[in-house]
Amino acid sequence: RVQLVESGGGEVQAGGSIKLSCTFSGEKAISRYCLGWYREAPGKEREGVAALDSDGSSDYDPSVKGRFTVSRDNAKNALYLEMNSLKFEDTGMYFCTAESCNPGDYDVVHDMVVNPNVAQYWGQGTQVTVAS
Repeated sequence: RVQLVESGGGEVQAGGSIKLSCTFSGEKAISRYCLGWYREAPGKEREGVAALDSDGSSDYDPSVKGRFTVSRDNAKNALYLEMNSLKFEDTGMYFCTAESCNPGDYDVVHDMVVNPNVAQYWGQGTQVTVAS
């Protein structure tokens, strides 16, 4: 069983930055999981944002590539999402996700971005609101 707890959301002006954090706990070590983020906004489908495996190989949705950076600190059981050059359309509830995988399982990483509905575990979410 895995528990994920997000934090760091808030309101930010367009063009600004914010950093989300996610704390992981589980029976297996965090290194046994690929981690990622997806977001939900009213009237929009769930959207995968970014994901990475335990070695740090990452993938991003094209809409955030170059602006967002996903990272993890296995020693701290933590996942992060640094969000820069924020746009109004980045507004949404951001969820941390985890899926069992092995180092080098890039297919899992990519799938977490393009198929966010198949996330194995997810947290309660943290709201990000970008004011235009």
